Amino acid sequence: MEPDYPCRVSFVRLTEPREPLVAPAIVAALDGWVDAAGASTAAAALVAEGGEELASFDPDLLYDFRARRPVLDIVDGRLAELTWPRLWLRRARVGERDLLVLSGAEPDFRWGELGAELLELGLRLGVVEWVSLGAIPAAVPHTRPVPILATASKPGLLRDEERQGPEGLLRVPAACLNVLEMRFIEAGVPTVGFYAQVPHYVGGPYPQATIALLEHAGRHLGVDLPLGDLPDEAAATRARIDAAVAEDPESRAYVARLEQVAGEESLPSGDELASEIERFLRGQSGEGPGQPPPRPGA
Repeated sequence: MEPDYPCRVSFVRLTEPREPLVAPAIVAALDGWVDAAGASTAAAALVAEGGEELASFDPDLLYDFRARRPVLDIVDGRLAELTWPRLWLRRARVGERDLLVLSGAEPDFRWGELGAELLELGLRLGVVEWVSLGAIPAAVPHTRPVPILATASKPGLLRDEERQGPEGLLRVPAACLNVLEMRFIEAGVPTVGFYAQVPHYVGGPYPQATIALLEHAGRHLGVDLPLGDLPDEAAATRARIDAAVAEDPESRAYVARLEQVAGEESLPSGDELASEIERFLRGQSGEGPGQPPPRPGA
């Protein structure tokens, strides 16, 4: 008998956990949008390092390979290996609970279908919570602690010291990460999100933001998440940016202005965040790590 059309094609393959899961929470971070400086995916990779892979996803159904081409290794004139963009889910046992880390390349297609399949998988595994990790460009100085904006699907999920916001309406382009989280919200699964504000003049890796995400997520989850070599990397990044800024008077003045604003306790407004996000999406944050910030007003 021929199948009825349209029919749903599953692109998630689950490997049953070797041991029962304990209070499993999904910790999710995808590259691209809401991953400024690669901070959130770096955090996810560190947590998942050495973890058991629980699910694989068919890249042919999720990615546009002309926009995100696989990487080809050619050795001595011989085509040796292809590395495809991929999405993965790994189990990491941290403390007395299990974290299911979802990370990888942001899909190009089927966000809604992926959300439905992930929700089905999550309910099957007994997931009790979803935690999104992200990073956004912001007018903040590299000389101050990394600010974290938090979101929550309902009151009472965040610790008192977390800053939820901004207040009012903030309308921005959605990421696949947001679509996936919304699926869990609609199903009644508690969700929170932590978003590091990365100085918009930093275009490369920013370990300070990765550390901040791990610390906030760890406190929320009640576990100590590993930092690895991040503290040393953060110190080296700080020294490199400091040296670059010190060489340019306009950069010094610009950072000083950001430091004055950073002294205020209020959250950035929705308009301020939207402006920085739009700038990020236009590709205007092209400076590499250790390079001076743009001139004021640029």
